Amino acid sequence: MKATWKDTVLAESEKTVVVEGNHYFPPEDVKQEYLIESDYRTRCPWKGLAHYYHIEVNGAKSENSAWSYPDPKEKARHITGYFAFWKDVRVE
Repeated sequence: MKATWKDTVLAESEKTVVVEGNHYFPPEDVKQEYLIESDYRTRCPWKGLAHYYHIEVNGAKSENSAWSYPDPKEKARHITGYFAFWKDVRVE
């Protein structure tokens, strides 16, 4: 799987984990230099607190377009620190 935005590869992995239709990429397969942590958070009843990230590539910014669960609840421990993408990020 590959996540791209503005013709830039943000993540590429053969080890994604699919949860609720989203591909979660292992942190070692994500180019974290394109991610800027946001103050935005959401809470999932069974996964826990999601931390969001802005994506910035060549001066262009997509706000809150990636998220991760740094300390998920027990049922989601298998995606600890993994990243997922949405909005205008293409995952294929």
